[in-house]
Amino acid sequence: MDLDAVADELYGLPPSEFIATRDERAKAARAAGDQELADRIRRLRRPTLAAWAGNLLVRERPEEARRLLRLGEALRQAHRDLDGEQLRELSAQQRHVTFTLAREAGTLTAQAGQRISEDAQREVQETLHAVLGDPEAAGEWAQGRLTKPLSAPVGFPALTRAPAAPSAARRGPKPAGRVADLDAARTRRREQRERLEQARQRAAEAERELHDREEELAAAQEEQRRVKARQQQAEQRVADLSRQLKEAESEQRQARDAARHTHEHTRDTEGAVREARRRAKDAATHARQLAEQTRRES
Repeated sequence: MDLDAVADELYGLPPSEFIATRDERAKAARAAGDQELADRIRRLRRPTLAAWAGNLLVRERPEEARRLLRLGEALRQAHRDLDGEQLRELSAQQRHVTFTLAREAGTLTAQAGQRISEDAQREVQETLHAVLGDPEAAGEWAQGRLTKPLSAPVGFPALTRAPAAPSAARRGPKPAGRVADLDAARTRRREQRERLEQARQRAAEAERELHDREEELAAAQEEQRRVKARQQQAEQRVADLSRQLKEAESEQRQARDAARHTHEHTRDTEGAVREARRRAKDAATHARQLAEQTRRES
């Protein structure tokens, strides 16, 4: 058993089965004498439904996953090259691919026995956007071990719209008021994106906190179950021993009664024997006397 094998198994399971299976693997590692591995397994976090759905895509649809990763590389390269035409073409592809894969993730989870909501599908699509815009997110997703959805990087134009074609720069200067309005609109959109990103980060942190507390609760409930089982076993043992003690005390009383009766009978019998011996002795003496008397008279 090693951590990678256990993690691959766990993050392929529905979240509802994660904690119980994780605890079993940690217990097995501990029983095998590898406490460090057991502790590392116990630190693995249960994925959200959206994260699990994203993991299923990597595991069950590897070719589509590789296609998305290649598309992300191409998008990021076009963004670095400021290739507007290429960005427009690839952006159209990414919208179709991420939407299709998010729907496919919903199908996969349903086949695995756990349907996800529309909100969760949107989180899957957001994760796929993040994969396209961030190479680190792409590497994390490709492992198939996400614990929470990923957020697309703020300010990556390829994920929203392609830049204007080069010819637009030759259309002449725009009116000053129009430029100011556009600048203000861009500022508002940037601030909105930043507020959205902050809200998502807070939501993600709250979700992680919730998962941690749920796992602590599950561990506490499991410990409570074990302690309750030990308590019941101890109570049953006490009940058995109490019953055995009562039976032994009853046997002791019976034995004492029997010993007393036997002692009394033995005492009475000894008295009867002594009396019989006395009578036998007296009778023998009387018989000798009679015999002596008869002999003299003859």
